Amino acid sequence: MAELRGKRVLVMGLGVHGGGLGVARFLVEQGADVTVTDLRTAEQLQPTLDQLGELPVRYVLGEHHEADFRQADMVVRNPGVPRESRYLQIARAAGAAIEMEMTLFFRLCPGPIIGITGTKGKTTTTLLTGAMLRQQHPDTVVAGNLRISALEQLPKVGRDTPVVLELSSWQLEGLGEAKLSPQYACFLNLSPDHLDRYGSMADYAEAKAQIFLHQGQADTVIFNADDPLVRGMSARARGKVGWFRGPAASLEAKPAPVAEPGTQSMATWQADTLVWQDGAVVETICHRSDIKLVGEHNRANVAAAAALAKAFGAETERIRNAITNFTGVSDRMEDVRTVDGVRYINDTTATAPAAAIAALRSLDVPAIVIAGGADKQLAFDDLAQTLVERAKAIVLLQGTATPRLQAALADVLRRSDRQPWISEPQPALKPAVEAAREHAAPGDVVLLSPGCASFGMFRNEFDRGEQFRQIVRALP
Repeated sequence: MAELRGKRVLVMGLGVHGGGLGVARFLVEQGADVTVTDLRTAEQLQPTLDQLGELPVRYVLGEHHEADFRQADMVVRNPGVPRESRYLQIARAAGAAIEMEMTLFFRLCPGPIIGITGTKGKTTTTLLTGAMLRQQHPDTVVAGNLRISALEQLPKVGRDTPVVLELSSWQLEGLGEAKLSPQYACFLNLSPDHLDRYGSMADYAEAKAQIFLHQGQADTVIFNADDPLVRGMSARARGKVGWFRGPAASLEAKPAPVAEPGTQSMATWQADTLVWQDGAVVETICHRSDIKLVGEHNRANVAAAAALAKAFGAETERIRNAITNFTGVSDRMEDVRTVDGVRYINDTTATAPAAAIAALRSLDVPAIVIAGGADKQLAFDDLAQTLVERAKAIVLLQGTATPRLQAALADVLRRSDRQPWISEPQPALKPAVEAAREHAAPGDVVLLSPGCASFGMFRNEFDRGEQFRQIVRALP
């Protein structure tokens, strides 16, 4: 990229998930004069710094310097940095271009981009879509909000290489500012999340909508026909529209509108069979018994991935092969180990109440649930109701959200005949697992599905999941 050579580029937020690392490496390779600035200290960032090695990068850690923002030609901000940051305002006032890794990737990517967003199910659907397309296009690239740097995958992408990206609301904010959307998009679902970042549910929904708002007429977006909030957004689509539906038990499920053949299509569950409908054409994609993933919500994810892959042109047989061979994703309903007849399941990425509810509903055996953590300003009424209805015992983790979860549980317990045992908030994950084990019997499940963020006790939700795996694997 000739326009980057010799330019002063400031990477704002190195982070610990690989995104900032990939950005810094890419910019150095392009000949830019790179400075990395992060409010975290060198000690906190050491694993990432070690991977940068001897690259010619200047570091400003533990603080930001206003002068760096005034002097930069370009600032590449981490998705976690709010758009309203005063440092970004300084850079804008000085005439700097404000980019994110994903906006740079979209501008430079020569191949077709398939983007997936939603409050929950993104990672599973992204990886499954990638697996489906790889059956037909072995060079398919999968990246995005997966701790995989998209820019570092760029050399692998040719004009015909499919690129499947998981896109978070934060990444979509930046793409929206740049008026960029993927050529193929899938909007999985929408429920309250990240309200500590967004002023309202409407603001959060608008950030998610950027995945399709800047498409052209030849582009395609797949909507969830079962989700009333997502379904209501379909009128704003500028390109072709397709649909998917989960099992018939989906809440508030209503038939999606289907227009003349070729304009709208749908992947939908009919009893235990997933079918593809495109006008008069009806094909069987797979049967419920073909799916190794746990839970009804994952049947919806399979339908979404199939609809997206069909829109891209994948053959049904290739899609079916991918479904039957897909075993799931770590940290998402991950079956870690069975000890003394008790299964231990890691669902650490359930960082919102709706995700934890879906996890609980996917189980048909008694569950001892480890829940609680850091606050994202989300309501706990529905999660508390589901916990009381379905959990055998509830082990709480300390965190800023836990007192509100306790209050919601107390309110439900006053009105319920079921009275599951509830622990005091635990100061660490190990005593929480030990408490859960004490209340588990053969045939039960110990489920880590916090319904809350991880910050404070853990570096991030993946650290929480890794600690859970290590603790469970060490159980005698």
